[in-house]
Amino acid sequence: MIRVEESRALFSLLNAENQALDEILTDFNSKFPRIRHFRLCTSLLMLLEDKSMLKSTQRLVALTILHQAYSSQPSSMNPYISFLINAACNEEAEKHERAFILQLLASANSSNSKEVLKQSAIDFIKGFDPSSQAFPQLEQLQQQYCDRVHPEPYNCLLRNATVKNVVPDPDVPRGCDINSPEFDLQPGAKPKLGSGDRDEALTGLLQNLSLEGFGPKWIRPLPPRLLIQDELVWLNPDNNHELQWDYGMCADTSRGAAVRDLIAKALKGPLAPAQQEQVFVELGNDPKLVYHCGLTPRKLPDLVENNPLIAVEVLIKLINSAEISEYFTVLVNMDMSLHSMEVVNRLTTAVELPTEFVHMIVQDLFIEVQAFCIEFSRIREAAGLFRLLKTLE
Repeated sequence: MIRVEESRALFSLLNAENQALDEILTDFNSKFPRIRHFRLCTSLLMLLEDKSMLKSTQRLVALTILHQAYSSQPSSMNPYISFLINAACNEEAEKHERAFILQLLASANSSNSKEVLKQSAIDFIKGFDPSSQAFPQLEQLQQQYCDRVHPEPYNCLLRNATVKNVVPDPDVPRGCDINSPEFDLQPGAKPKLGSGDRDEALTGLLQNLSLEGFGPKWIRPLPPRLLIQDELVWLNPDNNHELQWDYGMCADTSRGAAVRDLIAKALKGPLAPAQQEQVFVELGNDPKLVYHCGLTPRKLPDLVENNPLIAVEVLIKLINSAEISEYFTVLVNMDMSLHSMEVVNRLTTAVELPTEFVHMIVQDLFIEVQAFCIEFSRIREAAGLFRLLKTLE
């Protein structure tokens, strides 16, 4: 529950039986920050609940710390006020201890009662007069120091069934004082079960486990499954993924680099005859290079206008590809020019074009010729051509 250095410092304060209690409180506040007070006081509470754990003087010091650690607050706000009141009314406890608790409780409301803190624990025990002390009832103390009255102490069934961590020493007969020197470890004698340094044993106990004992677990049955009617059912599908081989991994990306460079130049301007011949040779040796040359349907008009012969060669190589329809659509929809007509003418003589493509080309040509004739209708030949076209319709 507490650290090693904390347990040793705490027990050094408990053993200061000849030191004034207010001085012990000053040492307690200087050695331990306020944030650690609750944990330390809880450890002291566990020791106080078993009367055999601490000596009489140690118990008085522990009770003082329990009460004064929260003296700046009302008594009802002290988390250990119920324990202190019950201990003051415990008829089986020592009378000097009960009287001491009553004076601690009274010290919160009276400056004269704080004189008890100027004494040492051993001086209080020696100077205590049992005949001069009256012990009030439990209900009276609860009304005076608590915000509510509990006629009966709280009883926890689980805590009552707890197996305690501390058991009586079998070498100490019942009714004997465990602090008697006869139970101390003697030189050359067989060590008894309870012999040794008790304070050292207590500090080790506090450092490693709680003194509350081993209680039964609060077992709760699993709730029944929710009946699902109109709600979606949560599915946990099996993730049986299969590995797929990437055939493009580690492929030669330099393939067709020369053709790519030449096509990039052909999109910007006419190529020299030697460069055109190199493109024809590369595509003739490996027709699949046309898929790696960097040409797309969107770039086709630039290639047609700058290098129509290369455009024809590329379209012939792409005639069986799935994208050829896109290339034809772009070719039909581009502005009519001498180069575009040349590309169409060469394609019709080189490969068998789709019928719908031919119809679209013819229709576009017919419209273009009509527009030409109308524009130059003052010329006799243009007017005659227009009349001829009208007779063909």
